[in-house]
Amino acid sequence: MRISTTWGQQQAVNSMLNRQYDLSQTQLALGNGKAIQTPSDDPAAAARAVDVSSASAQNDQYTRNIQSASNRLSTEEQALSSAGDILDRIRTLTLQGNNGTQTDESRKSIAAELRQNLSALAGLANTRDGQGEYIFAGSRTSTQPFTLSDLSVTYGGDQNQRMVAAAPGMQVATGDDGDSVFMAIKGGNGTFTVGAGAANTGTAVVQTTSVTDASQWDGRNYGVTFTSPTTYEVHDLTDPTAPVVSTGTYTGGAGAIQFKGAQLNITGTPATGDTFSVSPSSNQDVFSSVAGIINAFEAGNGGGPAMNNQVNAQLMNLDQAQGNFLKTRTQIGARMNVLDQQTDIGSDASLQYKSTLSNLTELDYASATSKFAQEQSALDVAQQAYVKMQNLSLFNYLK
Repeated sequence: MRISTTWGQQQAVNSMLNRQYDLSQTQLALGNGKAIQTPSDDPAAAARAVDVSSASAQNDQYTRNIQSASNRLSTEEQALSSAGDILDRIRTLTLQGNNGTQTDESRKSIAAELRQNLSALAGLANTRDGQGEYIFAGSRTSTQPFTLSDLSVTYGGDQNQRMVAAAPGMQVATGDDGDSVFMAIKGGNGTFTVGAGAANTGTAVVQTTSVTDASQWDGRNYGVTFTSPTTYEVHDLTDPTAPVVSTGTYTGGAGAIQFKGAQLNITGTPATGDTFSVSPSSNQDVFSSVAGIINAFEAGNGGGPAMNNQVNAQLMNLDQAQGNFLKTRTQIGARMNVLDQQTDIGSDASLQYKSTLSNLTELDYASATSKFAQEQSALDVAQQAYVKMQNLSLFNYLK
């Protein structure tokens, strides 16, 4: 086989170029610390690195979602805690104003402070998060949910909950709509409400109510009529033709009226013909409950049983509102616990992803340094071989 001088020299040049390329790639790897410069260097590792990078980016997004949700839930929890404190103050003021030693003027002064508390409560219901979005507006986070006009509050949000992805297949609510928190609250004791007849002339006042046997309560409307200061009848108002539901004796001054699993604890002396209605609980917003107390104190009628009955009914409504706040805070706490747990899981996953990516793409400097020295030697040998080969020719042999 005949090998030309030109071909031999070209082979030597190609060998040097290959060694230079290998050396430059190793030098580049030493410079940037990456074991893979192009996918062709290690196709399998490069593909695996893409998958791990994608999973890591998704995990990082979940982490950001969790942080945002935690901040929002923390803001909501703090707002409800403050709202609960306001209700405590309202209850204290109400009990003061409901005392028989108060005058019309002193009750109006209490009502003035209650108005300030009502305004503060509405302000908390319009709390915003760190992004300026309303916490209790449902999905209408850019719209102010509550509007206060004198003693009336209207809700302009919706009943939706914003959700955030905390993990694959896991959605967590980042807040509660204002309707469920402040508006849709069962009145009375949560099962039924009691109202005093407007024409009552006695001093009977319903202090508290309770459900003694939930299985007996049928959710119908009933009326309690005192046939004398010491006796009463219970009628089914849903069906006026129905027979008397029950009768009983009221032991003057204080006593309990029981029927259909419901109990009314009454003080004072009723007059013959005085009535009380017992109806299934319907929704009443917390703002209306506070407004009812303010109206009772501002009426200026010298107090008395009518005001006491009205105020006591609103106090029971406030208790229901406070209970609803606590229930919502419990739900918030449960969500935050889930998010905290998922944060820990995400942190562990992030470390695993980083470790895997490091193993796949990060350079082993000891190995690369040794490889660089070998490639440097190979290049030196190739260059020396070329120096000798470039002077070879037939004329040199003939000499």
